[in-house]
Amino acid sequence: MKTRSLFIAALFAAASLAAFGKEEPSNRGLAVVPVKGSEVFKVIYKGETAGKVKLNIYNTQSQLVFTESFTGTDGFICPLNFTGLAYGDYTIELIDATGKRTEKVSYKPAVAAAAKNVHISKLAKENGKYLVSIAAQGNEQISVKIYDAANNLVHSETKNVDGNFAQLYTVKNVNGALTFEVTDNAGNTKTVRF
Repeated sequence: MKTRSLFIAALFAAASLAAFGKEEPSNRGLAVVPVKGSEVFKVIYKGETAGKVKLNIYNTQSQLVFTESFTGTDGFICPLNFTGLAYGDYTIELIDATGKRTEKVSYKPAVAAAAKNVHISKLAKENGKYLVSIAAQGNEQISVKIYDAANNLVHSETKNVDGNFAQLYTVKNVNGALTFEVTDNAGNTKTVRF
């Protein structure tokens, strides 16, 4: 009776391991690492054997935005510069002889030093009106960019200012949040979202 109970227990344990011990497909061999302070992601790949590897990048709408193929390699580090792409979530896909691996990344603007001499405010009683003011010393070039809720650029301009500067911006026909991004000569950026 003891032998039969032990046999049944061992059989149950083996069945449990077979049912629950299976490894899910993993992303072993793939890592995506953001480079701090930049708009670059490093794709690190290590395969089991040398062969053909295809790298694809898809945007939030599952549209292919970049593809590259590598041949005769069992590993690489590939920097991907996302400058110029819309902010949002992307899927990085690698396909090799062992199958497909994916990683999701969230692309956000690089964090720059904040421009301390810039003030941006929404006028309370005026719908769609915003004031940008800058305390400048001497001649300076500034860049003003305005983005909609989907991070699409709706206005961009570069101005040469001499001393203090203020301008009223009227933004019409844009629904949702707005983001103002003002950059000074030194590359310092102030970003305000309304």
